[in-house]
Amino acid sequence: MATNRTRQKTDTYHHGDLRKALLLSAESILKREGLSALSLRATARAAGVSHAAPAHHFPDLSSLLSALAAEGLDRLSDKLVEAANKGGDTPFELAKTYIGFAKANPALFQLMSDPSRLDSKNPVLQAARKRGISVLAGTRGASMDNPTLAQVGAMTANWALIHGLSLLLSTGRLGTLVRIAPEGTTEMDLIEAAINSMRRPI
Repeated sequence: MATNRTRQKTDTYHHGDLRKALLLSAESILKREGLSALSLRATARAAGVSHAAPAHHFPDLSSLLSALAAEGLDRLSDKLVEAANKGGDTPFELAKTYIGFAKANPALFQLMSDPSRLDSKNPVLQAARKRGISVLAGTRGASMDNPTLAQVGAMTANWALIHGLSLLLSTGRLGTLVRIAPEGTTEMDLIEAAINSMRRPI
């Protein structure tokens, strides 16, 4: 006999929350055990559904990982928009927001940055990537409608710098550079110096 809790869970999934439940379970596994432990069966088990259930939304692991990466990209975009709306649209403040997300979600951020694990043709992932680029462009005063080559070049440089610093920080490799910097230099001091060295108007 099904318990009330089981019945409520099943009813919720029948109302269209299965995809959300699977993504939440997948992210939980990613945080707790790492990417190597993430599979469709493990995700189904963590979500409390049958092993066949994920196929309704994710036919293979790549589609699940791509959807999870898209979720991460959308959350990062939301944080960048929020920071810009609060007046934090300077290069350093935007970098702090971007890097802060990477530091708080290292496993998810590394998945978002690993094309070998993702389906580049996945429409949900494509939309999230497009939105992310648009958000970054907007916070730097550029338009995605017929931008000049100089604007695209500046956006590329800003994104490459911020994303690269985020990867260095989230993987612990920025510490190597901090150790050769002047005594008392912190990771954020080094990040600010790197951003200032590349600052250009768009």
